[in-house]
This record gives sequence, structure tokens and C-alpha cells, in this order.
Amino acid sequence: MPLVGLFLITIGSESFHLFPNKISSADSSSLVLSQTVYLNTITYQKQFGVSDNSLSENLLLEDIAKKFTVRILDKDKAGSGVIVDRRGQNYTVLTNDHVVNNGNGNIYRILTADGTIHTGRWQQSNRFVDLDLALVKFNSNNSYSVAVIGDSKSISINDLVYSAGFPNYDFPENADYVESTYSWGLRAFLFTTGQISMLLEKSLERGYSLGYTNDVQDGMSGGPVLNQNGELVGINGRAQNALLGINAYIFTDGTQPSQDLFEQMDALSWAIPIAKFKEIKRK
Repeated sequence: MPLVGLFLITIGSESFHLFPNKISSADSSSLVLSQTVYLNTITYQKQFGVSDNSLSENLLLEDIAKKFTVRILDKDKAGSGVIVDRRGQNYTVLTNDHVVNNGNGNIYRILTADGTIHTGRWQQSNRFVDLDLALVKFNSNNSYSVAVIGDSKSISINDLVYSAGFPNYDFPENADYVESTYSWGLRAFLFTTGQISMLLEKSLERGYSLGYTNDVQDGMSGGPVLNQNGELVGINGRAQNALLGINAYIFTDGTQPSQDLFEQMDALSWAIPIAKFKEIKRK
């Protein structure tokens, strides 16, 4: 039976539905980065008053991710974040605590999809307790997309997922040097495809329990993990091959994995499921 998705994308204060292309269950495992998402023409025309010839033929999931993924710039390093709310001219960005909690104050520069840099303020709070999450707010008269919050509790092993963010370094092919992307701006954006490989019943410290095969690099912390419908289901935060080895993997009860389990876990990237953010937001 073909898999057909329907989801809602918000651009500024407006919303419209998107319909992904139909994919047979036999082919779903081979879905690649260029998966096309088609617009519901009638809905789009009614809400935005555009004609057929001005309607984009399709949008890629990567293009959708670019619209709400931001770069969070500090004095000499950077991380990523996701726009998760808009109230008038006030935007809220969800990111990792370790991206902003570095002793350099609470003021950051937020680079949005249109290339504009805004002044962002880290909303220091105890509401996230031990979770590696943080909120940064900025004001703008411009209209930016807001990520659709998905249901991370409904994802399963082998589900396709997509991660996005801005790596801090580039490794040119056949070169013996590493280049910083700090001055690259939006050009540093990276979108990767993978699948869910591990869902921990007992979370790692700081809320990490979603293991996936996507390549997540330094600088992509705070960026989105999306499901096949383009919905936000997790926040990037930990890359593969931890420098501390098995000592980087401590469960919330203080125990560590066995050597065999550690080797499986260390081959994966790790995210905080968006359900943990939703639970805090409801309080």
C-alpha cells in the first residue's frame, strides 16, 4: 500500500498543507535526500492568493528545513537552532544548553534563512532541569517559518529521519587541512539522511535517548531531526564516536552500558526527543 503523508508548514503567521509524493512500502527504505514534497495547490492559492504560474512546482524537505533552521553565533564559535514559536514579532528558537551555556553571557547573533543577523537572548531558566535544551529569543519584522512539532513517541526503529544544522568545520577532499566555516554564513548548512537505529527506554544523561545513523557534525548541535513528514521529532546534540569513549555514555540512573552496547551506541548520533520539550512546555 502506498505511503502518503500530510503535514502543515507555517510561514510567518500563515500555514498551508503539503503532500509528499507517494512512495510504495517497498521503496520507502530507499528514500533519499531529494524526496519531493508537493504543495496542495488549491489550499495554497486560497491562503496566499497566488496564480498557477507563480506557484513553485515542488519543495524539497531540505528546503523546508532551511527555512526554520538558524545558526547561533558566539564570538568565535557557532551552533544551530530551530524556530519553534512566533508571537507577533517575537521568535523563539530551541537549541541545546551546551550551545549557549558557555560563560559568555546571554547575547548571541541569530542568522536566519534570509541571511539576516538578529540579536538573540538566551532565556536562562531552570525549567529544563537536567535536559540539554535552551531557548533563545529574537525580534524581527520579517516573516520566518516555524517548525511543525511532531510526535517523537510514534517513531520506530528503521524509520527514515533527516537532520540539519551548520557544521563548524569543512574537510576538503584530498586536502591535509581543516577549514573553519564560521565566516561561511548560510553556506555551511548541511542536511543529512539516515534512520532510527536505537530508542532507549532508559535515557542517557541530559535527555538523550534517540539514536540515529545520520552524520551529525560539530556545530549541528541544536539543529532539527525531522521525520518523513518534515515534522520536528528531535534536537541534534551528540555526534558519533565520542572523545570520552564509554565514559560519555552514562544513563540517568548513573549506570553505563556494557561494552557491546557501548560500541553500538557510539556508532550513532544522539538526539533529545521533542516529546521531552513538549512535556516541559505544558507545565
